[in-house]
Amino acid sequence: MKRILALGIGLLLSCSDDLPEDSSLSSFIGTKEIVMDNVIACAASNPNDDLVSVFLYPRPGATNIQYFEAIDEGIEKTDFDAYQIKVSPLLDVFNGFLQKFEVAIDQEKWVIVSFEEDGKIHLSNPIRIKNKSKPTEYIATNVSLEPNTINPLISWEDGLYDDTKIYFQVITDANNNLISGTYTFDRFFRFYELDNVVLNITPRTPDSLQPGLTYGITLLAVSEDNWVNLFSTRNFTP
Repeated sequence: MKRILALGIGLLLSCSDDLPEDSSLSSFIGTKEIVMDNVIACAASNPNDDLVSVFLYPRPGATNIQYFEAIDEGIEKTDFDAYQIKVSPLLDVFNGFLQKFEVAIDQEKWVIVSFEEDGKIHLSNPIRIKNKSKPTEYIATNVSLEPNTINPLISWEDGLYDDTKIYFQVITDANNNLISGTYTFDRFFRFYELDNVVLNITPRTPDSLQPGLTYGITLLAVSEDNWVNLFSTRNFTP
């Protein structure tokens, strides 16, 4: 899961500003056991506002999801004393299969998300926010689909940035429910073949796509430091 982006259940986190005096990530962890690099997460700038979306995959059973920001851009990314907890709404993505924090970040910096599972605190890889220097590119014309087949070959081209390390592909139904979620190092994926899939978060083997129905493809191209370079969405009909 390393280097993966390696991006709520409708529940909002408390909006109280009454955080403890020491609200650092180190203090939050305390004496609990931690599991490093074990939350799939990434971040992207938004196309229509100044906010940043910090996406995560909350595995079934995950609780107490939290978001932490570095105190400034110059910290060592693994210095947990230099991250502060931030209270922010937790919102649904793909009807709750993924979740995201929507945050205002004026200075590019590192962020981390966490959740608790099986009595341990699981942390994401640090995510480098690059909303000023590399705003996420939103286009759909870079994605091509093989026509007239129920297991189409989906392929794509990179956009402005050349430092993408991994690609996240989500197939959804007409109601935006996730059908499959897969990661590849290649710029292609055939539904639902896993030969080149390096990580699969699909909850079960999906049914075949049905001719004549409308589906969606969402593609995220993610850099090594978990910033989304490219965000593409389009509909298709097998």
